[in-house]
Amino acid sequence: MRIGIDARLLSEQITGIGRYTGELSRELVSLPGEFFLYCGSPVGQYNWTTENVTLRTANSKNRAARMLWSQTTLPTWANQDNVDVFWGATHRLPKFLPESVAKVVTIHDLVWKHAGETMRPLSRMMEQLLMPQAVKLADRIVADSESTARAIVTEYPFAVDKVRVVYPGVSILPTHGTFEILDKFAIQRDYFLFVGTLEPRKNLNRLLQAYAILDEDLKQKYPLVIVGGKGWGGVNVENLITRYGLSNHVRKLGYVSEDELANLYAHASFLVMPALYEGFGLPIVEANSFGVPVLTSNTSSMPEVAGDAGILIDPYSIRSIASGLRTMMDSKQRDLLAARAKNNATRFTWEKAARDLWSVFEEALEVKRSTF
Repeated sequence: MRIGIDARLLSEQITGIGRYTGELSRELVSLPGEFFLYCGSPVGQYNWTTENVTLRTANSKNRAARMLWSQTTLPTWANQDNVDVFWGATHRLPKFLPESVAKVVTIHDLVWKHAGETMRPLSRMMEQLLMPQAVKLADRIVADSESTARAIVTEYPFAVDKVRVVYPGVSILPTHGTFEILDKFAIQRDYFLFVGTLEPRKNLNRLLQAYAILDEDLKQKYPLVIVGGKGWGGVNVENLITRYGLSNHVRKLGYVSEDELANLYAHASFLVMPALYEGFGLPIVEANSFGVPVLTSNTSSMPEVAGDAGILIDPYSIRSIASGLRTMMDSKQRDLLAARAKNNATRFTWEKAARDLWSVFEEALEVKRSTF
């Protein structure tokens, strides 16, 4: 089987969906196929040196150029490479792919529908325009969770027979060191951790308000460490920290390396992820893989992913978030959840995800061959 992959996100700073694309592609290429990875800009992440992988890159300088590339050059490359299956790893399928190519698209979430106010206006408009096109073009649609699968079918009832759930895996982060390695971040006592791009959907404003109303002794005992690159939407974490009087209790680290992230996960007392909406929520599973329990939202996919290794809160309620923080700061309650965390993480592996996705490719190809 010859498989073309829209790997454009491998050209950018790795975040959730970029990590999904890279990790799943890296596992896929160990299977008996021939793979063509298409990028609109030079690849900055992962190495692709196996004999069954051809990497094709353009040199698109900006967003508009990358959009044009995706609808012109990308399908031309796929045609020239005579691919059997084309996989759009992030919500998109080129309109002008050859009719004979089996088409698979991954839909990670429907943020534009369920939390559209938290998106860039242009991004929301593009999702509204291009997601329906991809859903119609696709022979099979991959959802990251049962929650996302239900949302897709609700929005696009005609696609009910196309949707398949393939859970993402948990990335194997580097081996972590002792607690002292965190001295570089001026972290010298127990802490809880937030990991995510700093944008409105991640709900940092309410998290910081909830943290601010906790008793002073709890804040002294458990500072909050925030990890993540700056997103859109004017989420100024420094201003929020100052506004809520938390300068002595919150450490904002920005984007960190894989090694640093592993150490921060490993030594955290718990992860807090009060997002308004998630198609999956990789940090939940990454934290669990280190035996770290989670405090997360009772919406969308997060209860499904956290399983029995987390506590759920209402992300729209500051009181609910604060109550959850108090519960997680109780060592007995936290230890009960921590004991389940690693087992919960074993449900999600990139190896299993690749096998399941391969089965979807085979199914899509069979459908295409029976109708073409």
